[in-house]
Amino acid sequence: MPIPNDIPVAQRINSPARSATHPFVRSLKALPWWVYILAIVAFFLPMVGMHFMSGRSDSRNANSQKSTAIAPANSSSDRDPGIDPTTGRSSEQIFGHLAYAETPLSSLRVISRASDGYEIRLKEPAAKAFLQMAAVARTNGIELVPISGFRTVDEQKKLFFDISKQRNQTPAQRAMVSAPPGYSEHHTGYAIDIGDGSAPSSNLSPDFDKTEAFRWLESNAAQFGFELSFPKNNPQGVSYEPWHWRYVGDSESLATFYKNQPQSQTSSRR
Repeated sequence: MPIPNDIPVAQRINSPARSATHPFVRSLKALPWWVYILAIVAFFLPMVGMHFMSGRSDSRNANSQKSTAIAPANSSSDRDPGIDPTTGRSSEQIFGHLAYAETPLSSLRVISRASDGYEIRLKEPAAKAFLQMAAVARTNGIELVPISGFRTVDEQKKLFFDISKQRNQTPAQRAMVSAPPGYSEHHTGYAIDIGDGSAPSSNLSPDFDKTEAFRWLESNAAQFGFELSFPKNNPQGVSYEPWHWRYVGDSESLATFYKNQPQSQTSSRR
């Protein structure tokens, strides 16, 4: 009896059992093995690609939402860039001058009127302190004359640009004697230019430091909350202005000029 394994290949393919199989199935079985692998790859490749693209789309959407969420916080359209809304000042500088917000007119008090009717005004705490200081100075034979107090940004524009054109000054040259608009302490309502009633020729001049009024201020101004804004060799690099004083006698005025100020600058004025 013949052994089944000895049946020739041709006879096994044409055996009755094989012949009963559907022709399509027989054709599939006759294909090489690598054809099946290619078919499997072709079947799964589109699904892998769709999954990958979906992941990238989700990532882009997430980044887009994140950017949208962050954008309002970084937007400068809702506030004045460089100005601290709580103090009205900034560490930003131009020609050594710091940026300050313009104080509301409603917070100002008239302390004097010039001969042409121009009102000299300061914020209420500074105005009260200056009037007290001037009264005490008079008892010592010193007449402290207010020359200039609060100035609007528009007024500062005229002082800075119009006069610089008249005097043929560059912006840097003009900044030596007048702050650019938006960068003047006078915008705060805490700064005042002071003269000596007995020496009007020294007004707004470095020679003011030779007057009795200046020497009295050096010895007594701190008692009333005033300090010299730009002493000699000041850290901001602004030219020496012995006539320019500012009020720092309450928490608001102190924060206006000193909050977030570099440590080296703060310590040098002690």
